[in-house]
Amino acid sequence: MSPPKGKKAAGKSGKQPVDEEEKKGPAKLKTCNHVKARHILCEKQGKLLEAFNILKESSGNRPSPAEFGRIAEQYSECSSARRGGDLGWFPRGRMVGPFQEVAFNLEPGTMSEPFKTGEGWHIVLVEGRKA
Repeated sequence: MSPPKGKKAAGKSGKQPVDEEEKKGPAKLKTCNHVKARHILCEKQGKLLEAFNILKESSGNRPSPAEFGRIAEQYSECSSARRGGDLGWFPRGRMVGPFQEVAFNLEPGTMSEPFKTGEGWHIVLVEGRKA
């Protein structure tokens, strides 16, 4: 007897096999995720490391948004600097690959290690996540 439509037959163990798509979760959740983040962007690694070390010494990897914003205003070479590096909420696919990878893998309230993209050197602070 075949399994009901849309169901898989149980294996020898009697357990239902897990569909590969079910393991990944609904595909639409991946495309609907949003992150609220701030960042500091510098062309030169040395300048970015100076900002990073200030933040790291005062707060470890969990600076407040206000503290991160003050340092972003001083050091960042991005137009978002005047807003304290605030990028607001953005969905997957909006930012360049390495930036997106870092931002979507950080826990809210944590700051990234310095990393490089084609735009320059970055530090990211994730403030929130939503589906």
